[in-house]
Amino acid sequence: MSSQIQASVLHGIKDLRIESRELPPPSPTEVQIRIASTGLCGSDLHYYSHYRNGDILVREPLSLGHESAGIVTAVGSSVSSLTPGDKVALEVGLPCGDCARCKEGRYNICKEMKFRSSGKSFPHFQGTLQERMNHPAEWCYKLPEEVSLDVGALLEPLGVALHAFRRSQMTQGASVLVFGAGTVGLLCAAVAKLKGASKVIIADIDAGRLGFAVENGFAHSSYTVPMRRGKDTEESLAIAKETAGAIGQVDGLGEVDTVFECTGVPSCVQAAIYATRPGGRLMLVGMGHPIQTLPLGAAALREVDIVGVFRYANTYPESIEIVQLAARSPEGPDFAKLVTHRFCGLEEAGKAFEMAGQTKDGEGNLVIKVVIDSSEEAGSASAKL
Repeated sequence: MSSQIQASVLHGIKDLRIESRELPPPSPTEVQIRIASTGLCGSDLHYYSHYRNGDILVREPLSLGHESAGIVTAVGSSVSSLTPGDKVALEVGLPCGDCARCKEGRYNICKEMKFRSSGKSFPHFQGTLQERMNHPAEWCYKLPEEVSLDVGALLEPLGVALHAFRRSQMTQGASVLVFGAGTVGLLCAAVAKLKGASKVIIADIDAGRLGFAVENGFAHSSYTVPMRRGKDTEESLAIAKETAGAIGQVDGLGEVDTVFECTGVPSCVQAAIYATRPGGRLMLVGMGHPIQTLPLGAAALREVDIVGVFRYANTYPESIEIVQLAARSPEGPDFAKLVTHRFCGLEEAGKAFEMAGQTKDGEGNLVIKVVIDSSEEAGSASAKL
């Protein structure tokens, strides 16, 4: 028998509405989940602020949210892996399972991928900012008791970092540079550190975020990138070379084995090429400017591999192991500290998105990961206000 649920639905630029939806019982292969924690991502913010994400337009009302965890409330008749009451993290991209990419395990680049909260497929695959939802059991991962629902939601961006690490082919003892100290950059730094990098340097224009990264065990050292822009291509590339050289002086690092570029900003991608040693790898993780001017000759002549990264595949089980490993490590990182702001209840989604678009809150505190807590406890608390 179907039930009524509440959902946060985007109808236009910054036009969020709470609406009722009918939710049927889970199919034989699905579980029904009470969504408890949803982290807001950059792509969600683009949809909220522009009703589009790059060239992808929203063509019908859309629930946002894809970094999520919750509690199983019901299971389909053929599901034996999960039971009501289990804490789970959701992998929200559903590939076709039949194409060549899926069969070789690279389902993240399946052309028929349906991804929750994305406007790419139509009808849109609705996101997780709703009270409850049905989802295939095979794409739900049971969380150990000690892993919180907030950290369970962080497994989604952590999967991006783990996928980037795998594609980097980073070896034990490697030197690593990360451009960008947002959530994904911090997670790339953390994964590299936990996987045995000898030195992890993180670079950003925001000194506050860099301080957070080092103080909380996400990176060994940091470099504050100066705000400089060249008047033309020649000057821009000269500045990029200077930036790479200055970073190389941090802790006597020199050129690095692996760079994770998590900003997508052309000046950072340029500097990343110059900062990579001959034969090293530059990982393009950030989704930034689609057309850029890059010193490809500097990469080609030194055989610097430039490798793209898109979402993730087969990462959740290992990501759970990573957060457990981090919890046992005396040097961190503490993944839970990435959640800097929490908003309780779906009706607070607008305020949450406005906060997610800031680098600091009204009191001067860092904004890194904003979470919407839609648990039953949050709902009860909101109802009493």
